[in-house]
Amino acid sequence: MSRSALLRDRQIRALLSAEVISTTGAQMTWVALPWFVLLTTGSASKTTFMVAAEVIGLALLGLPGGRVLGKLGARRTMLLCDGARAPLMAIIPILHWTGGLTYPILLVVAFALGAFAAPYFAAQKLIVPELLGEDEEQITEAQALFQAATRATLLAGPALAGILIGIVGATSVLLIDAATYLVAVVLVAVFVPHRPPVPQEEEHSNLRAGLRFIKQDRLLRVWWPTFAVGDAAWTAFFVAVPVLVLTRFGHHPGVVGLLIASFGVGALVGNAISFRFLTRRFQGLAVIAACALGQAAPLWLLWLPLPAIALSALILASGIANGLVNPSLHAITTLRVPPPLRPNVFATSMVGWAVVNPLGLFITGPVLDAFGTTPVLIGFAAVQTVSMAIVSLAAARELGRQRIEPALA
Repeated sequence: MSRSALLRDRQIRALLSAEVISTTGAQMTWVALPWFVLLTTGSASKTTFMVAAEVIGLALLGLPGGRVLGKLGARRTMLLCDGARAPLMAIIPILHWTGGLTYPILLVVAFALGAFAAPYFAAQKLIVPELLGEDEEQITEAQALFQAATRATLLAGPALAGILIGIVGATSVLLIDAATYLVAVVLVAVFVPHRPPVPQEEEHSNLRAGLRFIKQDRLLRVWWPTFAVGDAAWTAFFVAVPVLVLTRFGHHPGVVGLLIASFGVGALVGNAISFRFLTRRFQGLAVIAACALGQAAPLWLLWLPLPAIALSALILASGIANGLVNPSLHAITTLRVPPPLRPNVFATSMVGWAVVNPLGLFITGPVLDAFGTTPVLIGFAAVQTVSMAIVSLAAARELGRQRIEPALA
């Protein structure tokens, strides 16, 4: 399928639209909910614990979510998860307005949102090969489009949230997010055709089968734990952004939106370059080996007392490198897994990610309260540098093996 045909495909366009709408709402919440908790509790620790509750929900219910995904297929799983997350998100502003919202209730709702996020994220990986087949070049191009859609939400969501929080308040922004989930349900239900789940044997849904596959794959056993650690650092950074803005620039939610949106702008640029120039010219492993460390390098300057626009430029540069690399990462990690094992393997990897992710949050909150943002930003840059170096080196080694093995054979 050509690039133009891919762009004209109705089911792909519907999925892209659903992705943009629902994830824009989620990115608005990523700004609005921590801002709401920070202002109402005055505690960075409580803010990070709230985010951690969502990630813990994802971790504890990730494996059951993988079984659901294997039975229902990607499309039905996405419909189920978005349909459940809409009322859960609406509960927060409704209870706040009626005086019934407490911090424990907020933690429970965050946990439930995370529980439904686990199978949804895995379904996002499965649905593209379900619709388009197993060709790596085509899957990489499709992933570039979906990554671009996701990154566009990193631009639109935080920026809109920063504006809307000042106009209608953080709780109203959460209600808007609930509505975006419903719109996504309608788009997927109407325009994306049903595909029967890939037939699975009992062994395919066994936890040990997923762990065994990851352990035996020489690339994924390195990449996935590294991604988990690197993403934990990003989560800690985004949680630290509201504190950074309050301490350096004052009560300006628009600056929070600007800084988080900058990563989305950069990643969108990187995705566009990947789609237009890289996917048909270079092997995905070569792109990853060459560009991964570019994501970490600008982050070493974030701790300096720079103006907001300079911080924005650094985050944007990191986002560009991320956008160049991510389409190939997603395509390679998807296609290396046999289709019957994908629900199990992706759910297993998601649980591993979710187990690691809260560790950074539990450290970040007390550090922010006690020492401010500087040690968090330096630690963030260090973890990202080590993680991206490991990803790049593993990609280079795998590329070398792939070039040598045919010659040896």
